[in-house]
Amino acid sequence: MDLPVGPRVEDTTLGPPLERRTLEGRLVRLREPDPERDVAATYPLTHGSPEAEAVWTYMGYGPFPTPEAMAGWMAGTVASADPMWHTVSTVDDDRAVGMAALMRRDTGNTTVERGAIWFAPQVERTGVNTETAHLMLEEAFGRYRCRRVEWKCDALNAASRHAALRLGFAFEGIFRKHLIVKGRNRDTAWFAMTDDDWPRVRETLRAWLDHPDPKPPLRAGGA
Repeated sequence: MDLPVGPRVEDTTLGPPLERRTLEGRLVRLREPDPERDVAATYPLTHGSPEAEAVWTYMGYGPFPTPEAMAGWMAGTVASADPMWHTVSTVDDDRAVGMAALMRRDTGNTTVERGAIWFAPQVERTGVNTETAHLMLEEAFGRYRCRRVEWKCDALNAASRHAALRLGFAFEGIFRKHLIVKGRNRDTAWFAMTDDDWPRVRETLRAWLDHPDPKPPLRAGGA
């Protein structure tokens, strides 16, 4: 019986497992978390008011009752190999403004997920998230030789869904009743970018980052 099958994958060279490296752009540096220093910078910005603590609404952790509790949680991110966490800090003074991770690395199928992303409200809607994404995607498609990079978020998280499309990820659907997070149901929105998409998205992101301020609206792709 002659049934249709997918095209053969000719390049099966495996990229390395996740390895934390310092990645640096013009605005941000992605580096190993430093719990004491990073909590001192980010705790006051992400706690103390409903507006500040909204950062944690769709995360599986936070807000934290004390800086010490947050530092204890962050110590676990240093020890974790997958997710491979990075602190996002500003290049000029190395002050932490958020975190992001590469995770669920599948070397056999050459995929990885970009997730566990949070930023202090003060840097939202700036170039920080865009450059962070660009650096991590360069790592995923370049160093790790990925065919596919995934982005998943709570289906109710409108800001994350907008960011995924803005940065060039394509919407792939909703996994209903996918998780229980903080005792509540989570339907999960799935997005992905492939190595076929990446050259076009890469060019768009670089052009946007190189554009002088004020920058035009960015929509690198997605459907």
